This record gives sequence, C-alpha cells and structure tokens, in this order.
Amino acid sequence: MGKPRSVCTAPGKIILLGEHSVVFGKPAVALAIDRYMTCTVSESDDFLLNGHRASLKKNPHLSRIMDVHGLKGLAVNTDSTVPPSSGLGSSAALSVSFSGAVRTLLGLDASPESMARDGFDAEYYSQGRASPIDSSVSAQGGGVGINCPAELCEPLWRVERDGRVWDVSSVKTPEMTLVVGNTGIKAATGPLVEKVRKYKERNRFASDIVDEMGSLAEAGLRHMSRGDLVSLGACMTQNHKLLSILGVSCPELNKLVKAALPHSFGAKLTGSGGGGSMVALTDSPGAVCDAIRKRGGEPHVVTAGVAGASARFL
Repeated sequence: MGKPRSVCTAPGKIILLGEHSVVFGKPAVALAIDRYMTCTVSESDDFLLNGHRASLKKNPHLSRIMDVHGLKGLAVNTDSTVPPSSGLGSSAALSVSFSGAVRTLLGLDASPESMARDGFDAEYYSQGRASPIDSSVSAQGGGVGINCPAELCEPLWRVERDGRVWDVSSVKTPEMTLVVGNTGIKAATGPLVEKVRKYKERNRFASDIVDEMGSLAEAGLRHMSRGDLVSLGACMTQNHKLLSILGVSCPELNKLVKAALPHSFGAKLTGSGGGGSMVALTDSPGAVCDAIRKRGGEPHVVTAGVAGASARFL
C-alpha cells in the first residue's frame, strides 16, 4: 500500500476593482474564475517538486506553508491552467491549493478560512507586502469583497497584519461575461506593490489616487449589487486610468484595454500590472476576443464566480 496522498484544487481570479489600493486597506472586489491550480502531496524525507528534488528557497510560497506546519520534506505535484505572473492569481491559487492539500494530509481543518489565511501568510512572506484578496477569493470562490459596506455583503473573516485591517466578505455577483486578454508579459507582483508603496509615501497625489480607487471600488460594488453592468463597466475603465497614472500599467496592457473598450461596458488591467492580463466586461465576447487578438493579446472568455478550493484524500 502506497503513502497517503491528498489533493486540493483552487481557482484563479480576476480583480474587478481595487488592486493596489486594497494593500492599504481600501475596498476591492474580486471574482474566482474557471482557471485552476491543483496540488497533490504525500510524505517524503526530501522536498520533491513534480518528481524532482527542488530548492525550498526557490519556492517561498510552499516553503512558508511547510514551515508553519513543521514539515521538512514533502512530495508535491502541481498542475495548473492559471498562467504564471499573469495577474490571474497563480501564486495565491498555488498557496491555497498547497495549504488545502497539506492540511488534509495532516488531518487539520481545511476550511476556506484556514486555507485563505495560510495563503495570505505565504503571499505576504514571499512578496514582502500583500492583501488577502487573492487568497480569499481562491479559497472561498464566488465573489469576494474587501472592506465593503455591510449592507452589500456577507461577512466571512477579518485579517490583520502590520496595522492594516481587511474585512473579507462574500458578495453576490450578477450574471456577466468577462474576457481576459493576456499580454504574454510576465511581471512579478512584489516589485510593483513596492513601487506603489514608495510613490504613495512620498507623493500626496499618489495617496489621493489610492483613496479614489477605494471609493471607486465601493461605487462599483453598489452598481454590481443592482446588476447595473453599464455603470460597473464605467468604474472599471476609470480604475484602469488611475492605475495607469500610478505607473503600474504598460503600453501592451493599454493597447488591449483600448481595443476592447468599443465592444465592452468597461475594461482594465487585472492584478499587479506591469504586464500580465486585462479584463473586459462585455455582452459581445466574440468581438472583444477578435479585437484583443488583432492587438497581439491572447483572449479567453472566462466563467466568473466559480466554486472555491476543494481538498480531499486520493
């Protein structure tokens, strides 16, 4: 009889509104999408990744979770349809799915909250600064709001770190069609988050932009709760303009957003920026896909609001 194995699958995400500003405790809204990371784990004396000995130092998200749970070795296999460094939450999906698999193997609680907290801790440890939005929506699924008005959401849990407080809630999302356009440019999250932090600290204008993005996310959530996709899309487009002013967009992202807008309610980058992906809210997905493709992007129609992470023994 072989060693016990456990597996966990967690979805990626798109951020509708509020990336970067959410790091500073401002409101934000994210949706789980049908792109997935699956981690399978079993006991091992060494750290094995996809059948090969690997360096824990080069895999900080995994090593952090192993440390927290007192593990020195583990055999880990990963399988993903979430493109890495694309703004679609690949590192959070990895952290959450790994947490769920490890917790199941050890006979520990593998609830959405426990996986989300492990995932956030791993993200924070690896990037130096983060918010819990990616890990929370990957673990919980559906739609997740951060620091949103109580009348628009159902409270889930609270996360506190370094003086910041994030109230995590579930939010109802209307039926909507989203198209993701990937630039193919990989951009690490940590340096971009740090860039915004430094800009905000030394520039009052940047601080005002962060505040405005938080207000925009709250307004967008109100529009979403009423099913007003036209107004929600307008908030998305304005959010992209503010992110561009902060310097986290790039010409390739701007080009794809501009191409999508004539066929969309709104469009914006999603994630930390610097490359990666944009997302368009539309009722003409075919036209948006064609426009993105003509500008050199890789389009995908995604299903949003999918179920969150799920762990089990094999």
